[in-house]
Amino acid sequence: MQAVIFDLDGTLLDTLEDIADSANSILAKCNFPLHDLDAYRQYVGDGVGMLIERALPQEKRTTAIITECVQAFRDEYAVNWNNKTKPYSGIFEMLDALTARHLKLAVLSNKPDDFTKRYVGEYLAQWPFEIVKGLNSSTPPKPDPTGAQQIAVHLKIQPSDILFLGDSGTDMKTAIAAGMFPVGALWGFKPRVELEYDGVQALIEHPRKLLTLIN
Repeated sequence: MQAVIFDLDGTLLDTLEDIADSANSILAKCNFPLHDLDAYRQYVGDGVGMLIERALPQEKRTTAIITECVQAFRDEYAVNWNNKTKPYSGIFEMLDALTARHLKLAVLSNKPDDFTKRYVGEYLAQWPFEIVKGLNSSTPPKPDPTGAQQIAVHLKIQPSDILFLGDSGTDMKTAIAAGMFPVGALWGFKPRVELEYDGVQALIEHPRKLLTLIN
């Protein structure tokens, strides 16, 4: 492996509580039912639009309501994006070790591009990420492989020489479609069974195990 592409939420950073709090705040303002943290584990991973659609009551999932709530969520999250967010244990040590081995590092997230860059700048700025890519108008959301392929071109590395670490089936499908090696992070938001169903090639229970795997 010459490079590692990381998912962000559920892989490098535990962002779930801030996402859930912001979404529940919007639901409360609309007098819609709220959800617990475990429910949001299932709702996240496919972009803000899908998050809101899944959180809304079934009968309220109209285009107009989803659009309005997505914008309200963005406004809420812009204020409360880092109240409880934190890096997972072992992430800093893992990044140190990868950097020492001169592997190239990148981030690919379905979080909006501005938030993705803000998170990396806030929590992970000391490591030399070659490219940080979130969801934008020119890149379809994962599991479409376009974003991963664009990163490979930017790095000038063949996809087969890139390891893709993520916590969801969406990440595994992205890696496979892009011709990369899919590794599942068991400390993240999604269960082992989802990763296995969607084609994971290796599972690790702690960030330090990534170095063992690469070795």
